[in-house]
Amino acid sequence: MLYEEFDELWQVAQKRQVIFFYAGYFSQPVVAAISETIRARMDSAGAAGPTRRRIFSAFVEMSQNIMHYSSEALTPADQRDAQMRRGSFCIGTSGEHFFLLCANPVSTDRVPGLRSRLEGLRTMTVDEIKAAYKQALRAEVPADSKGAGLGFLTMAREASEPLEFEFAPSPNEPDTTIFCIKAII
Repeated sequence: MLYEEFDELWQVAQKRQVIFFYAGYFSQPVVAAISETIRARMDSAGAAGPTRRRIFSAFVEMSQNIMHYSSEALTPADQRDAQMRRGSFCIGTSGEHFFLLCANPVSTDRVPGLRSRLEGLRTMTVDEIKAAYKQALRAEVPADSKGAGLGFLTMAREASEPLEFEFAPSPNEPDTTIFCIKAII
């Protein structure tokens, strides 16, 4: 029975062309280990240098978003360093492209702001995204940002298609929403 359960998961992963998946708590050491694994997987998949760089860049931003904004943490909410927060990350192939998909719980009251920022990015051209990125580099850090406010812009800049996203109600927590974002590279 154990092998059948494992094999069922493996078959689904193969069918969906998943080359890496992690679900659990993200911390700097975990992200460093995943980064090493992604580099090795990209090498074995034959990804070109620029593609590997774009994938790695988007992965780092997704991981940072999980570590800074996931509403489920093992560390205190006010702790700024050594965050440990729950989320999941997946990378796979779809035709000639790679996809990166991540999900994490967020407070439901954050959804309108996230939706607004992401919908705005979806309507921007590549040149507009690059210009917004340069402007954000010169601007002050947004009050609600725990980084430089560049995460979604970086993901959009690296992606070959507009970012996809979804908000799903958490089945267990009424004030929590599961935030999913996908980048095609």
